Amino acid sequence: MPAGNRGVNFTSSLLQKERLPVVYFAMRLGIFCVIGLLLTADLASSQTEKSASPTATPSLPEFRPALLGAGPDSLINRIDTADLIKKGQKDAAIMFSCLVAPTGDIVRSGAYRGTPGSKLLSEEVLKRLVKAKFIPAVHNHQPVIAVFYGTVTFAVVNGKPRLRIFSNQQLDELKKENDFIDPQPYVGQDSKFTGVHYPDTGTTVQLTGVAELALNVDAAGNLKSMEVVSEEPPFMNFGQAAMSAFNGAKFIPAFRNGQPVESKVTIPVYFKP
Repeated sequence: MPAGNRGVNFTSSLLQKERLPVVYFAMRLGIFCVIGLLLTADLASSQTEKSASPTATPSLPEFRPALLGAGPDSLINRIDTADLIKKGQKDAAIMFSCLVAPTGDIVRSGAYRGTPGSKLLSEEVLKRLVKAKFIPAVHNHQPVIAVFYGTVTFAVVNGKPRLRIFSNQQLDELKKENDFIDPQPYVGQDSKFTGVHYPDTGTTVQLTGVAELALNVDAAGNLKSMEVVSEEPPFMNFGQAAMSAFNGAKFIPAFRNGQPVESKVTIPVYFKP
């Protein structure tokens, strides 16, 4: 199992929680706007003929998370660290998520929870994600559409750039620089996950909202429990809508040191009118 993290040392102070700029909500929600289209599109580019009942590919594992990869088109190798220094980017960190197609291509992506002064880093990551190539997620021996959650840290040490990309968004895991990959919801097969849908807020005012969900996912990718940790603004049904979005979802389980494990994680869910 390829490692989920690449790069250099991580500074934990860069990941203090901050209120999210509204501009990032739309980018994060864009991930889910195309899930319905992907469900009807033929994304298995390696097939020359569409099969009525696709069979498992023996060479693929039972399940595998979407991975960053290490090739020339991987995100870690596409980010221009020299240009970031030239533009004046200082120590910073951002979180991002992206929808990874079965081909490994990135369909949509968004950045959020950037530390102060992280705008240049955010713009660079989103720019490079457009043509980045990931290793696609696999479930039941077949590539599937999955949501990847990541964190990018950037630092300048003795005038030289230090970049690291983690495959999770859990603060405790990030501080310890663990080889840990967040569980990833996938689309299709036995998963009922179809994306996030804007709720009835009970008001004519159109608001952007965010809810944090605490998820317990077992080592087989089954959602054992979930609860709303926080929602903003409150009393607008964003928390309930987030739970509805993941009700019936199946996951590629979390991976620690290359092995599937049970996990308790917190993920943000965004809503835009």
